Amino acid sequence: MIIGVPKEIMHDERRVSAIPETVAQMVNAQHTVLVEKGAGNGSFFSDEDYKTAGAIIMENVEDIFNKADVILKVKEPLFNDKLKKHEIDLMHKGQYLITFIHPASPVNHEMVKKMTANGIIALTLDGIPRISRAQNMDALSSMSTCAGYKGMLMAAETLSKFMPMIGSAVGMIKPSIALVLGTGVAGLRAVATAKALGAVVYSADIRPDANEQAKSLGAKIVDTGVPVEIAVSADGKHANKLSNEWLAKERANLADAISKADIVFCSALLLGKQAPILLTEDMVSSMKAGSTIIDISIDQGGNCSITPPGAIETKHGIVIQGIKNIPGLLPTSSTWMFSHNIYNLFDYLTKDGKFVFDRTDEIVSSILVCIDGELVHSGAKEAMGL
Repeated sequence: MIIGVPKEIMHDERRVSAIPETVAQMVNAQHTVLVEKGAGNGSFFSDEDYKTAGAIIMENVEDIFNKADVILKVKEPLFNDKLKKHEIDLMHKGQYLITFIHPASPVNHEMVKKMTANGIIALTLDGIPRISRAQNMDALSSMSTCAGYKGMLMAAETLSKFMPMIGSAVGMIKPSIALVLGTGVAGLRAVATAKALGAVVYSADIRPDANEQAKSLGAKIVDTGVPVEIAVSADGKHANKLSNEWLAKERANLADAISKADIVFCSALLLGKQAPILLTEDMVSSMKAGSTIIDISIDQGGNCSITPPGAIETKHGIVIQGIKNIPGLLPTSSTWMFSHNIYNLFDYLTKDGKFVFDRTDEIVSSILVCIDGELVHSGAKEAMGL
C-alpha cells in the first residue's frame, strides 16, 4: 500500500504520525511511505532521517492525499487555511484514515457526516479498547500520560499562587489544593505531578479501582456518591454513562471540593462517548478568583460546561484552559509514543499488504467510524441522536 504522512495543520501541533523508525518498519513490509516535507520538524525528526528510513519526501500535500491508500494523522481532519480546502475534500472514496477523530464530540459531527458521505473508511484511535492485546496500540493512554503531566505543569504556570507550602520571613504560605476529576491514565499522572509540585491533592472518580490507584499516589478521595453497580460496566473495565439524575447527584457531591480547590484538573472520559459535564457555570463561579481549570477532556466535549474549545479564557475570575493538543506541547516524547501506537494498529489491521477487517473483533468494532458510506460508530450515532 501507499501510506501518506501529512504535516499536522492544527495551530501549534508539533506531533507527527510516523517517525523514521516506524517508517522503516513499513518500508520493510513492502509499503511505500510518502511524507510531507517538514512533517517531523516540530518533534525534531528531519527530512533526511525520513529519507534514510526509506520514505519519499513530497512538497505538495495534495499529491500525498491523491496517491495514498491510507492516511496516518494525529488530529482529526481540519480546514487547511493555506490550501483553502478541508482535509476531507483532499481525500477520496475508499481511502483509509487512521487518527484521533473523537466522533462523539459535537464539534466534530459535521466533519464525521461529511467523511461518511464521501466514502472514507475512518478509524479513530480514541476508541481503542482497554484490553491486554490492544495495549501497544492504545494511543489514548499514551497521550493521556503526556496530557496528565504537561497539563498539571500548565495549571501551575497559570495559577496565581505557589503550588507547595512556602516558608518566608513574613510568614507561611499554605500549599495549593488540586482536585483531579477522573483518575484514569491522565488523572493518575496529574495526581503524581501535583504531589511532586507540593500541592495537597484530592481526586474523584466513580470507579472504586481508580480511587484506590489515586489513593496509592497520595490523593485524598472525594466520594461521588454513585453506587458501583451504576458507575462501572458489567465487565468492570469502564465507567458507565450516567443518567442526568445521577450526574446531578455527582455534581452535588463534588461542589464543596470544587469551591475549595485552587486547581481543578478535568480528565473524566467515557470510552467512545461524549465526556460527562461535571462542572456547571455556577460551580465555576463558586471557585476562588485566581484559580484555574485544566479541561483535558475537551476533545470529547469537556467536563466543564464553559470550557473554551482550543483556547484559554478567564471567566468569573477563573482561568479555564481548553487547549486541545496538550501532548503536542511535549512533542518528542508524545510523537515517539504515538507513532509506535499507530504503527502497531496498522500492522494489526493489515495482512499481505491489505486491510482485513473482522467486524466482530472488539478492537475493530470499537474504532471503526464509517465504512462504505455508512456511519457505524455507536458513540457518534448516540451523540447525534441517530
